[in-house]
Amino acid sequence: MKPRLFACAALAVLAFAPGLALAGPAAAPPAGAAVPPIAFHERTLANGLKVYSVLDRTTPNVSIQVWYSVGSKDDPPGRSGFAHLFEHMMFKATRDFPAETFDRLTEDVGGANNASTADDFTEYHETVPANQLQRLLWAEAERMSALVVDQANFASERDVVKEELRQRVLAAPYGRLFALDLPEASFKVHPYKRPGIGSIADLDAATLQDVRAFHETYYRPDGAALIVAGNFDQAQLDAWVDRYFGPIARPDRPIPRVTAVEPPRSGPGVYQAYGPNVPLPAVAVTWLAPARSSPDAPALLVLDAILSTGDSSRLYRSLVHDQQVAAEVFSEADLREQPGLMIAGAIAAGGKTLDQVQAALLAQVARLRDAPVAAAELERAKNQLVSEALHERETAEGKARALGYAIALQHDADRANDEIARLQAVTAADVQRVARAYLPADGRMVIRYQADSARPAEAPAAPAAGPSPPVPAPALEPPLGPPARLLPPDQRQPPPPAGPPVKAILPTPAERTLKNGLRVIVARSSALPLVTAQFTVRTGGAADPAGKAGTADLAATLLDKGAAGMSAEQIADAIESLGGSIQSGASWDGAQVTLDVLAANLPRALPILAKVVRQPTFAPDELERQRKQSLDELAVELQEPGAISRYVSAVTVFAGTPYGHVLGGTPQSLRRITREDVLALHRTYYRPDNAVLVLTGDITPEQGFALAQAAFGDWAAPEAPLPAPQPVRPRAKPRVIVVDLPGTGQAAVSLAAPGIARSDRRFYPGIVANGVLGGGYSSRLNTEIRIKRGLSYGAGSGLDARRFPGLFVARVQTKNESAPEVLELMLGELRRLRADPAAPQEVEAREAAITGAYGRNLETAEGLADTLSSYALQSIPLGEMQVYDEKVRAVTPQEAQAFADQVLDPARADIVVVGDAGKFLPQLKARYPDLEVIPAARLDLDSPGLTAP
Repeated sequence: MKPRLFACAALAVLAFAPGLALAGPAAAPPAGAAVPPIAFHERTLANGLKVYSVLDRTTPNVSIQVWYSVGSKDDPPGRSGFAHLFEHMMFKATRDFPAETFDRLTEDVGGANNASTADDFTEYHETVPANQLQRLLWAEAERMSALVVDQANFASERDVVKEELRQRVLAAPYGRLFALDLPEASFKVHPYKRPGIGSIADLDAATLQDVRAFHETYYRPDGAALIVAGNFDQAQLDAWVDRYFGPIARPDRPIPRVTAVEPPRSGPGVYQAYGPNVPLPAVAVTWLAPARSSPDAPALLVLDAILSTGDSSRLYRSLVHDQQVAAEVFSEADLREQPGLMIAGAIAAGGKTLDQVQAALLAQVARLRDAPVAAAELERAKNQLVSEALHERETAEGKARALGYAIALQHDADRANDEIARLQAVTAADVQRVARAYLPADGRMVIRYQADSARPAEAPAAPAAGPSPPVPAPALEPPLGPPARLLPPDQRQPPPPAGPPVKAILPTPAERTLKNGLRVIVARSSALPLVTAQFTVRTGGAADPAGKAGTADLAATLLDKGAAGMSAEQIADAIESLGGSIQSGASWDGAQVTLDVLAANLPRALPILAKVVRQPTFAPDELERQRKQSLDELAVELQEPGAISRYVSAVTVFAGTPYGHVLGGTPQSLRRITREDVLALHRTYYRPDNAVLVLTGDITPEQGFALAQAAFGDWAAPEAPLPAPQPVRPRAKPRVIVVDLPGTGQAAVSLAAPGIARSDRRFYPGIVANGVLGGGYSSRLNTEIRIKRGLSYGAGSGLDARRFPGLFVARVQTKNESAPEVLELMLGELRRLRADPAAPQEVEAREAAITGAYGRNLETAEGLADTLSSYALQSIPLGEMQVYDEKVRAVTPQEAQAFADQVLDPARADIVVVGDAGKFLPQLKARYPDLEVIPAARLDLDSPGLTAP
């Protein structure tokens, strides 16, 4: 799978990338790797609503999704970001229910909801216990037909979207590149050139009348598809759909459509772009590409996988591994409803120039044009795409989403299934043909992104918040009728009743300990041909040597970079050609290597995993390469207020303890780690009697134990005793710290304090108390800060229970000027939680949210493996999985309040604010005269004082 792009990951929630999400691929896949088709039922109501249903009796849940054929390209002129803003408004009131009811109907019963806006569509989805289906169908029909928009909710959500823009675009080092500069540079006339998230100026220009007109114009049954997947009765579903959606009238007005056609490029172009807090320059190259429905789309998807999927991909191998000119590489076949883009790019490695990166990148593109790809490389790319398709279909939500993409982008649900065969049929000649047709040297646009300090004096300012460029987009007609109003309580139609509960059937894990002490846990959890193998060493970052933070994480990361005579390239080739992926890293208490692979290929893949954990090479050149990559990633993260806040909190709360450093290392500590340090850590802690192997997915216990014995049975445990972990006893005095990061678009505000160990008898009251405070959209922090005041895109808290007392932290990002206000709101909610027990209904709702999220995580092989591995790591009996729900729901309001009183005392918490201090420091100093101000350029995360002596 493609690695998560640290440069633009912040944009992921605004709109899901449609590139590979449709349904997978594979060429001549190995035995057992076939992707089963999604069996769906389809019908169309008289008003034009298309209805799709996918029955799955193996889950206790149901996913309800509504996909509207309107997206950011349909934003009215001068209103960029409007479709996305409107997405937020759809969670407000209707004629029969007040704002935030959707969260009562989903989170409060153990479900979840969300939505996303892309260029071509807006989709809304809920996953809930199956007995809630009727209620959610009623609610979706309500907001399709009778949305209520008032000035207060409109103003609040517009402020929330501005905070989202600041967080994802203005505070992220590469946010401007991906959200603003890339579309602006790539299109001349098509509305795709405008930023989907909009601009501050355009958001400010939007009016309540615009919202009403937009809803009436685009949110209608003949412009939507309803998809239901999960556990239901088909006849009952049809009846409910007819009852709630059938009466919605089809408007007489046609739906306006974008007819603009992007002209061909007449030659290559260069677009120079700049931004604040850009630690490493980046380059992105775009070419015009066909629509997602084009016959050439499958070949372009395969080409994209060849370029950047996995460590064996061409861009990673050449630019990151071999030449070391890039810290990260990326590509995307961004194929949309209308002709889109092919994108390739890279972030420069430290000390490398944009010219070097650009030349290396274009050389790899030229290779695709000049010569056919090798057969093995083609097969590897296809098998990776097959694996991705299978992972998507593990859940009801994933099956529905695969159909949704096919409907939205290709107007044909069948394409979610037959496209697999089209991808399987792609040949090396096809890949070369589309490379020549769509990636010509004279058709490229090169976007070069650098820090503001590199901007020539005559260059224009960055388009951070200005109005969107003019485009030929359809204008909105005024609404025809009067606005919908929220009815008085006694006149509202109540939600339908819930049905009888559908009991979840949890996997039953089996375990065996090999003679060498290796604990093996196997749980069959899926009929899909997928297996997750997770190997966990019960020692992590807490064992880092003094002054060498990041040693455990570096050692874990290097495991698959050479082992037992296999090079990093050979390991990547071997795993990825089997349709698999391998990832590794350390947590505070352990180190994990996770292998996801097609089930039929596990006997070939598991021995490679065994070599990786047992016989890593730790080659000096690979160590230096990984060190440089980690330093480059840190350079980026240390320009992000949220990341700095996380690092500072760990150092201040746990100063002088094994948890009192940055888990992944600091710029100083990473340079001090030697190969002998890594070897010593591996020799000491990587041993079978300090490890657990978990196998989940399409595998029986007998198969799992046999494979584990074959791969690990001859691994002898050392005679030397295992070093005992050093206890963690936080005693640091709380501090108030401001880290000044000039020019950043937002401030990160956090409260951090010592929490509890996982073995603490107060664990369940603790997670319930945290749920009430900051666990989910309906939590108190998010309600007060986002919903009521629009001061943040999201506010929350977390309780990280570790082997020893871990971290409690509440975090919010907000515009710099609002940091003092947000801090006081956070402190107020902590005090309120400790003062009085929450109402029983509030506690019950948060308990349902906790158990629902837990259950959804167990639906995938990897999620189940994570859960079982964490139990083994923290010495929790595996049977805890069966009683987790019961223990959560048994927590009383008094128990949750007692935990808050004992543990969540704001007087014990460090206050950390990271942002442009000139915009909030005077207010904070008036309240906290002893606060410490640390310039970001002088921040020393290796020092408990946080500044160099």
